[in-house]
Amino acid sequence: MSVVIRLMRFGKRGDPQYRIVAIDKRKKRDGSYLEKIGTYNPMKKPCLIEIDQAKYESWQKKGAQVSEGIRKLLHKLKSKKD
Repeated sequence: MSVVIRLMRFGKRGDPQYRIVAIDKRKKRDGSYLEKIGTYNPMKKPCLIEIDQAKYESWQKKGAQVSEGIRKLLHKLKSKKD
C-alpha cells in the first residue's frame, strides 16, 4: 500500500479548513484516512498551520510520500519561523 501525506478538506462552503492526513494514495480526497497529522486553516489571519512533528516524521520513515500542497505549506511554515 502506498501512503501519501496530503490535505483533506472539511468545513463550510466559503470557510475551508483542512486536515493534514496520512492516507492510502488510491482513496478519495475526503475518504477514510489512516492517521490525522495536523490541521491547516487558511481563513485565519495569519493562517494557522499545526503539525504533529513526531507523527509526520514517523510516516516519512515508513515511506509515505508528501503531496505538493503539503510541501508548499511546510515551506511557508519554515519561512515563517526564520
